[in-house]
Formats: sequence, C-alpha cells, structure tokens
Amino acid sequence: MTVGYNLRNVSLPPFAVVPYSNDNAAVPSGCLIVRNQYFSVNYADCTIRWGLYESAKQYVGYPIVPGFDVAGIVESVGENSNDETVIGFRKGDRVFGCTLFGAYSDRILIPTLQLRKIPDGISTREAAAIPAVSLTALYALFLAGVYPVEPKLQYSNRSALIHSAAGGVGSMLVQMAKLLGMSPVVGIVGSSTKIAAVKELGCDVVMDRSAYGNDATMWNALEEAVPNGFAAIFDANGVSTLQKSYEHLSPTGRLVIYGFHSNLPLGRDMLSPLEWIRMAFRQSCMPRFDPMQMTVSNKSVLAFNLSFFAEEKQLVSSLLDQIVQWLMAGQLRCPTITEISMDNIASAHDYLQSGKSIGKIVVRTGVD
Repeated sequence: MTVGYNLRNVSLPPFAVVPYSNDNAAVPSGCLIVRNQYFSVNYADCTIRWGLYESAKQYVGYPIVPGFDVAGIVESVGENSNDETVIGFRKGDRVFGCTLFGAYSDRILIPTLQLRKIPDGISTREAAAIPAVSLTALYALFLAGVYPVEPKLQYSNRSALIHSAAGGVGSMLVQMAKLLGMSPVVGIVGSSTKIAAVKELGCDVVMDRSAYGNDATMWNALEEAVPNGFAAIFDANGVSTLQKSYEHLSPTGRLVIYGFHSNLPLGRDMLSPLEWIRMAFRQSCMPRFDPMQMTVSNKSVLAFNLSFFAEEKQLVSSLLDQIVQWLMAGQLRCPTITEISMDNIASAHDYLQSGKSIGKIVVRTGVD
C-alpha cells in the first residue's frame, strides 16, 4: 500500500504501514484506504523516472512510486466513524481523486479532501483520467483571471490560446475555457489526426503545427485569426514556444506555464550523456522576461506545479468541487482514453513520450 508525501506524519512515503486489528485497518482520522482499480499516466511520471521531477526529489527521493490520479473503491475509512462514514464517504463507494505520488499501486492511503465520489454515468476508468489534468486546467484558468467568473471584472479581450490542445490538460482547458466564456478559443495540435477531437470539445479554431512549413508561418496564421493578441495563453511546451507565446499576448494578457515538454527528450527510456548536454543547451535558450519590459507592455507570466500544493488543502478541495459540479451537470467530458494493463506500464510511458497520444492513458491495475 502506498501513501502520498503529504501524509509523512502517518507513514514515510512511498509505502504506508497501517496496523490491522481483527482484519480491520486502523486508518488515520480524515483518511481512506482506496482499492485502486485504475490510474492515469502523466508526463510528470516519465520525468520522475528520469530523476528530474523536483517535488519528487525533495519530498520522496528513492525509492518512489509515481502517479497522481486514482480511481477505485473505498476499502477502509478513518477512525472515529461508527457508521463507516467519513465526511460523506462510506465503505464500498466509488471514488476518484489525487495523491501526491503513489498512484501506481492497487491500494492507497489518501486524505478524504483529495477524493470525491464518482458521479453517476462516469465509469471508474474514465474517472481515473480526470483529476490531475482537470485540477491543472482549472488552476491555470484561475491564474489567467477567468475563474471564478466575475462579470464586472472581466477584460474586454477574452481570447485564449491553448498549446497541445489534444492532450490531457489541453482537452480540459478547451472545455473549461468555453464554460467560462472565453472566445475565441484557439487550440494548437501536433498532427492532423488530432484536429477532429479538439473541435469536438468546442475549440473555435484548431491549428495543426505540422501543416506549416515553419513556426513563423504558424504564428503568422495565429495573428490573422486573432489580430489583437490573446488574453491568456496556456503553454506547457517550454523553450520551443514560450518566447512567441509571450509576444502574442494582448495588453493585460497572461502567459500561464505548467510544463516544459520541449526541454525534455521524447521516446527515450534512459538519458544518455549526449541527451544531458542537449537538455543543458535547451535550458540556456530559455527566454528571460524583463520586469521593466513586462510593465511597459502590460503583460504577465505565471507558472505553477500542483505537486507542490500539499498545504493548499482547501484550495484543491474547492477546485475538485467545481470539477465534480461540471461533471454532474454533463458540462465537462472525460478526455479520450487509451487503456493499458498494469503489466504493460512501460508501453504506456513509451506511447506518452512518442507525442502521438490523444487525451489520457489509463492503466488497469487488475484489482476487482
């Protein structure tokens, strides 16, 4: 059984030690043991495998069990609960949520604030694809100033540009941006096979990066589509697009950064010495944002990583509540899913690193 690093006072991560008495687990108050049936694969998991994920190094080290998204059945509930209910949870409930590492496991000890019941009409495997990407997308929109909606405080420009719009976070950003009244919502994808999926999510304009001869041509096409610049740009690409993203903000626009995929290798199990040199070179090419120039141009750059949010319990809980509300209303759809079994986890990482995946990769643990 695994445990997130935010429960260090209970058990040293990545593994949880919970005493049993008469076949009943002595679960700490405010926590549940979830029999994990599905978890999803995020690019962060590949970065953890390479030893490059900062929060994993700081709070867990080695050994580590990767993974954030969980979905399964409540197996045991916390103490001080005579009717087996903890903050609305009951043994046998279908639940989903996030753990701060440790999701690659069939049993997880997790705080109830990080879990929600799976809404009717959503399968357990679909639920596993939702938490991390939807939390990332919604917090990015919060930083962009469009959530929560406050009509009296809205800027006149409501346009959004979403890089990697067919990915897990991107597909959530497209839907949420539309729900929050952003328009036009422009998505960029890496191949023509991804265009239909992004349009189906509600994207007003979808651009296939591979269809342009060079990046300059693509950015010129974006200028024609949205000549006044973007109010918000959501970018997890890193060095390949950050400078151009910043340049294409409108006055009062915000560049929200939540990843650096182009700084890292694709399709490699191990990092060779040459790859380390390449990564160092890419890092040296990262843009520098001058605060004085930012003030004059009236633009902002914001960045975050939810894996450092261990102390932001109420914030994460409130974001989860909003996501569940949209799911229950049928306003938010699960990303496209590719399911892979636990014994083929290496192929899940390979597929994600290939850059060809759409939506989310979900792994079936095999637990009933």
